[in-house]
Amino acid sequence: MEMKLKPDEAGTIVPMESPAQFLNRELSLLEFNRRVLEQAEDPSVPLLERLRYLCIVSSNLDEFFEVRVASILATHEHQAGVDPGRVNLDGVSEESRQIIARQYALLNNQILPQLSENGIHLLRRADRNPAQKAWVKQYFDKEVRPLLTPVGLDPAHPFPRVINKSLNFIVELAGKDAFGRGTAIAIMKAPRVLPRVIRLPDELSDKPGASYCLLSSVIQAHMSDLFTGREVIAYSQFRVTRNSDLWVDEEEVKNLRQALQSELHSRNYGFAVRLEVGRSCPRHLADFLLDQFSIERSRLFAVDGPVNMGRLLEIANSNARAELKFPPFTPGFPARLLNPHDIFSVLSKQDVLLHHPFQSFQPVIDFVRCAAADPNVVAIKQTIYRAGSNSELMEALIGAAQRGKEVTVIVELMARFDEEANINWAERLEEAGAQVVYGVVGLKTHAKMALVLRREPGGLRRYAHLGTGNYNPTTARFYTDFGLLTSSEALTADVNEVFIHLTSLTRPTQLDSIWLAPFSLQKEIVRAIRQEAAIAREGKPGRIIAKMNSLTDESVIRALYDASREGVRIDLIVRGACALRPGVPGLSENIRVRSIVGRFLEHSRIFYFRNKLKHDVYLSSADWMNRNLFRRVEVAFPVLAPALKKRVIKEGLQVYLKDNVNAWELGSDGRYRRRKPRGSQSPHSAQQMLMDMLGTQADKEKDKEIANGTDPVAPRRS
Repeated sequence: MEMKLKPDEAGTIVPMESPAQFLNRELSLLEFNRRVLEQAEDPSVPLLERLRYLCIVSSNLDEFFEVRVASILATHEHQAGVDPGRVNLDGVSEESRQIIARQYALLNNQILPQLSENGIHLLRRADRNPAQKAWVKQYFDKEVRPLLTPVGLDPAHPFPRVINKSLNFIVELAGKDAFGRGTAIAIMKAPRVLPRVIRLPDELSDKPGASYCLLSSVIQAHMSDLFTGREVIAYSQFRVTRNSDLWVDEEEVKNLRQALQSELHSRNYGFAVRLEVGRSCPRHLADFLLDQFSIERSRLFAVDGPVNMGRLLEIANSNARAELKFPPFTPGFPARLLNPHDIFSVLSKQDVLLHHPFQSFQPVIDFVRCAAADPNVVAIKQTIYRAGSNSELMEALIGAAQRGKEVTVIVELMARFDEEANINWAERLEEAGAQVVYGVVGLKTHAKMALVLRREPGGLRRYAHLGTGNYNPTTARFYTDFGLLTSSEALTADVNEVFIHLTSLTRPTQLDSIWLAPFSLQKEIVRAIRQEAAIAREGKPGRIIAKMNSLTDESVIRALYDASREGVRIDLIVRGACALRPGVPGLSENIRVRSIVGRFLEHSRIFYFRNKLKHDVYLSSADWMNRNLFRRVEVAFPVLAPALKKRVIKEGLQVYLKDNVNAWELGSDGRYRRRKPRGSQSPHSAQQMLMDMLGTQADKEKDKEIANGTDPVAPRRS
């Protein structure tokens, strides 16, 4: 893509049309979902995993509309009669429509037929044999009908409140009701307590394998039974997606937790942003719904299948057909941490790097559990963003508080869609005697840190865990993240200062090692980028490699453009939204952007700067986004031990740059093209290489190295 350029007053070449420097964030997010969808379309991916990818796309699109589209609608800006939000939404709606059409075509034409060939049958009404129809009728009468409440609309029965993303039906009726009136439309909610996917008894099937049907199909098959004496002319399932951002005036409320608890209920009834109906829904019924929810037709989606495809995930989860899933993988476990009771002894001598999910998350749990049980540990401090509803870590912290240790937990109550779980943990922690605070007003605490203070012969000693991902053992099996266990004086002192900052609200003192948002993180990133540019101007090699989830901060992108113009070679591994436009002559020709979409969700953030062979490596909880750099508490921390630094470069960056199986390269036009092996090239999947390198089999080889004394330890550097 060519771009017109001109020199500015200082002689620097800049684009004449600066908006063309940046790709649209929303369209870039939809491009990510196209890449996930291609995983579902890939015949080399196991069949149930292809279904899982389809469901992931649906879940992603739900959140996209709940958050991103809702945000655009909520912040319309009218300038000279032009609505930039509207222009943006037109492109977003069209891109979404294309993705959704591909989704349902794939589901109906490939996934469901192939599942049936493999003995997994999703039966529509016409597919069920007489015995199955009789069973479904009985199930409807006993389990479903007693819970249904059709509402015929009239002045005394107004249109009911419809919960966000719930399954509902609109029904058009002919004839008179029991009172002689011609109420034409009824609305019916599907009970939330009923399963959306129903397993039919195996003995009723005339096909081998497992048979399922959807609750929507059960209800629609017996719709006329619900309206005695009336003729059902037409009906359709429908689903409304609503704005799900919570709003609490943190500076006005006295207790954030109590205010948030009352606000959570309203999430189900935010303003509507999308309407999904069945493909056969008559236009006048769809128009009636659009009018009720004040949704424009451009955000109406008529789908050929269930309005919530994500519910089909139950089929993938409940089926034990190993040959239709990814081969089982057992994460590796660092041999030196096999005895959790020795964890502080090990860390007193060396740092330990963990690479999840290729290595187990258990050592992180052991770190906190041992601290909770160790009589020499006097205090534990930890941040919590997404812990999940069941958490050994949180139970360990509660146990530590009950034993009388000083436990301080920074719980982020505004972690989107995890608010309720976090509120529950906060209450339990407080009941156990822990000190719980909710971070800083107006900022989300997204940093991942745990600090342990232990009384030892030489005095109090600090131990810390710093990570790129959440303290959530479930997601740690599917998200790629790095974690560092350390007793480095420099790092643990900085971690302690950050905790003091979060609890006391005082400005943190000068940190020696950690970059902290919203104070220094963006400045340090830009400084490091500019430093590589200055090195390149001296005629020496400048090199930047960075891996993250999203890249949208304009100041960082401009610094990268400047570095590219100076000749710095830049590789960016960005999973999702990327606003940087690579490969533009005179602007970004030295920048390559790739995205990896594979079995695991890429989640780690790694920043590498060559810095005249110093090879600076930072791990972080932060993406290069304005929200992370200025509206969150985030940390980026250096990897200091040379052996561990090499591991991060190799495992977190180099293998991903070699990937030609799950890698997609971004063009200057904003589109991604999949990398494939060329000529005699061998296929290289980064995630498969890491599974082979770090899994249980690799651990066995590592055990031998340790036993023979040939394992290179990672000595701690302060």
